[in-house]
Amino acid sequence: MTAATNRTADRRRFFQTGAAAALGWTLGSPRVQGDDAAAGLVENGTYIEPPRRVPVVADADVVVCGGGPAGVTAALAAARAGARTRLLEAHGCLGGIWTSGLLSYILDSGNKPGIMREILAALQAREEDVRRAPSMYDPEALKLLLEQMCQEAGVALQLHTHCAAAVRDAANRLALVVTESKSGREAIAGKVFIDCTGEGDVAHQAGCGWDYGRPETGDAQPMSFIVLLTGIHLDEIRPYVSSLPGDTWAAPKDALAGLIKESSGFGPSYAKPSLFPIRETLFCLMANHEYGLRGFDVRDVTRATLQGRAELHRMIDGLRSLGGPWKGLRICSSPERIGVRESRRIHGRYTLSSDDITRGARFDDAVCCCTFPVDVHSTAADRGKGIEAAPVRAKPFDIPYRSLVAKDVDGLLLAGRCISGDFYAHSAYRVTGNAVGMGQAAGLAAATAVKEGVLPHEVDWTELAKTAPWSENA
Repeated sequence: MTAATNRTADRRRFFQTGAAAALGWTLGSPRVQGDDAAAGLVENGTYIEPPRRVPVVADADVVVCGGGPAGVTAALAAARAGARTRLLEAHGCLGGIWTSGLLSYILDSGNKPGIMREILAALQAREEDVRRAPSMYDPEALKLLLEQMCQEAGVALQLHTHCAAAVRDAANRLALVVTESKSGREAIAGKVFIDCTGEGDVAHQAGCGWDYGRPETGDAQPMSFIVLLTGIHLDEIRPYVSSLPGDTWAAPKDALAGLIKESSGFGPSYAKPSLFPIRETLFCLMANHEYGLRGFDVRDVTRATLQGRAELHRMIDGLRSLGGPWKGLRICSSPERIGVRESRRIHGRYTLSSDDITRGARFDDAVCCCTFPVDVHSTAADRGKGIEAAPVRAKPFDIPYRSLVAKDVDGLLLAGRCISGDFYAHSAYRVTGNAVGMGQAAGLAAATAVKEGVLPHEVDWTELAKTAPWSENA
């Protein structure tokens, strides 16, 4: 029998018996495939990949993983400080929760100097005559602005790129990340890395320890599926609109919750639904909670997305059925990824604690001051579906540089909600104004570490902060 005849017979058997069986992937009877260099082995329910060569396609002084508020700012700060900087983002735009998540609600930003002020000033200049909720901006405007800022700073930007693995050298220093994209599996080397993935993916892949949720139960805050709405006008639905000057926090939310229940026959999964105006006829709606699902588990994220989208469409169909000012209501955009409040909290060289935020801790190595309160969205539906009453109250507190430095792996910084803190501290510092402050500090520290030939934990942030571009002393 010729080789060609053998291949034909193999293909016929493949389709007759099924792919898994033909490849020897039946549980309990694993085998390696003949001469196929790409074949592997299934053993006890685990696929063992064969060795392969992954090309190192780029190197940089600073590699920033994740292009959300923390990541963009980290990349800008590093590049402006003279470091060759590469920014990797999984989605098709920069901005993270601001853009791909559709929640361009920039909280705790007023006391953040430097890049945060620069972003806000640019947005306000572009839309100075737009009626909107304070701190709420157009996601499309943010996408363009952040791209322009990175390009002007010389950041090497790569979108549609997932970080799939992280590799340490013999000295326990992070040496490269392995990415997956349309270009296949590739490696990118760096001198310093900054994990701004939100979920702490790179730190986890590198072997860092982490915490999640409440220490006593593991319960964590819910995800939220956010949508943009059109077909309504601000002046016609004002009693239901949140965050307008002069309004109380709860009244419009409670009014909207009642209207949703009246029109749809069910109460929203988030008991305090919020309708934020971006323009007179463009709104952001946050009315969904997805409980008990983890932002770092793809099956949980999938389930949360499907459930969230279904609920929002039922909700909007109900409101539209009321007619009047709601008759033209439509969802015009849904998120590329559902919003995640809480995920891995990576172990750093200092862990911000509930005691720190209660006493309003001040640190010599502060990177920014958090003025946001403890904000715990109900970790389970039976807790009320709203905001939980927390046993601690936060005074304005500093976020120390040490909480941004990974404890278990060298050459790795953290910025955003994956830094080192406990459950209640995280609930205050997780908002995006603080993410920007952290990213800015991490980027400058990373560039300084490269310039001085030291590791991030050896950078003297207390001294560096005195000469930072946004410092009053600079």
